[in-house]
Amino acid sequence: MGSMKEDLAWTTEEFEAQLRAKSSRYHIHHSFHLAMNSGKLTREQVQGWVYNRFYYQVAIPVKDAAILSNCPDRDVRREWIVRITDHDGHQGEEGGIEAWLRLGEACGLNREEITSLRHVLPGVRFAVDAYVNFARTRPWQEAVCSSLTELFAPEIHQKRLDNWPQDYPWIEPEGYAYFRGRLTQARRDVEHGLRVTKEYFNTRALQERALQILQFKLDVLWCMLDAMQINYGIGDKPHG
Repeated sequence: MGSMKEDLAWTTEEFEAQLRAKSSRYHIHHSFHLAMNSGKLTREQVQGWVYNRFYYQVAIPVKDAAILSNCPDRDVRREWIVRITDHDGHQGEEGGIEAWLRLGEACGLNREEITSLRHVLPGVRFAVDAYVNFARTRPWQEAVCSSLTELFAPEIHQKRLDNWPQDYPWIEPEGYAYFRGRLTQARRDVEHGLRVTKEYFNTRALQERALQILQFKLDVLWCMLDAMQINYGIGDKPHG
């Protein structure tokens, strides 16, 4: 009889709690990120992170367009399409990709160097491409679920806004617009993504699948930092 109890679906509250518990695996806990948020990275290491995260930024609207292309539900599409314009921008609002380029410029980088993608590490490229491919090839509800790392994002952006101006005074203040914008956008996006996920993943087997999907996305973000740490190191490198 015990196995039957294990097969019962979690309530929506329990399911959401299980999803939120995945925060312990979020890349905010990666050693590279811990060092970055405590002011221990060199200028070159922060710049390397900005270069490589740009590849993720430009992939997000491509990933969201893949979700739209697989989704027959007009109401979902009408809500989801906002994510694309959030990043690509529109008349009067430049969007997140432009904001990231300005962060790069505030860090002393050249815009053309960033957009050339020539500094993107193979491990970062492989991880991001795997995420886009997942969104293209899996049911749209699974791709929506994979976006739920946004549950944990507002905290990470707030910490950057709180710590970086003191820790990295060489970064021009106007570069922080991206993080400020995502504070509200991520919270709005999470509400929609959670709603879809809780409606679709409504059996215990599907709920367990949702946790696996979220872990996959957490692994993508973690792999990106693994590649950066291997390439750039952490903190001042010994001389000689």
